[in-house]
Amino acid sequence: MSFAYAETEVLHGLSFEVHAGEQIGIAGPSGAGKSTLLNLVVRFHDPSAGMVRYDGRDVRDYRLADVYDKVAIVTQEPFLFTSSVRDNIRCGRPAATDEEVADAARAAGIHDEVAALPQGFDTVIGTGGHGLSLGQAQRINIARAILKNAPILLLDEATSSLDSIAEAKVQEAIDALMVGRTTFVVAHRLSTIRNSSRILVIERGECIAFDSHDQLLLDCPLYNRLWTQQVGDTTTATADNRERALP
Repeated sequence: MSFAYAETEVLHGLSFEVHAGEQIGIAGPSGAGKSTLLNLVVRFHDPSAGMVRYDGRDVRDYRLADVYDKVAIVTQEPFLFTSSVRDNIRCGRPAATDEEVADAARAAGIHDEVAALPQGFDTVIGTGGHGLSLGQAQRINIARAILKNAPILLLDEATSSLDSIAEAKVQEAIDALMVGRTTFVVAHRLSTIRNSSRILVIERGECIAFDSHDQLLLDCPLYNRLWTQQVGDTTTATADNRERALP
């Protein structure tokens, strides 16, 4: 699969298969094409060559509405609109009851903070979550995704703009959201994807490795370098991994 904006090729020759329920991390340098890949998964764009398949079927064979029903997205910047907190969560599934909205808020770890607002769930918030902290706005976004209950989840640097305290709360909500779903996670901090089923490493629009965190530390120089830049020396960890790999 390849994709180009105008004459500029962004992704080239990507080919990989993901099984239902897997958590897939996506790593690589800035500008490598990570977010573009997510846009193809949800069909915001179509590949210029090749195809994206859901259950073996070309995604272009589905109605767009059916594709969007299958996918929930949480991005770096929370998408909220001027309305009540309840309505912002409920737009994930418009027919949801008030109780289901409250349950989703509990699962996202935001229920008690919303209940403490002046009008509780009926409190009107501004576009982008004006009146809330960034962490609160992001957890409302996550509550919406939980309520939608889509089988595929896309997380695009969902915690990268948060401070460490807010990140910890949002990460707990994300962990709850990922359970039982096929998940793609683009992460600036590799520590947030180290426990993924597998990690896809992209460089200059090409997939250069697709394996577990431990194996990538051993076999993928780029991933090893990115990890070392963020976390520190991997010599000891790599040696331990080699010992575990011995028969």
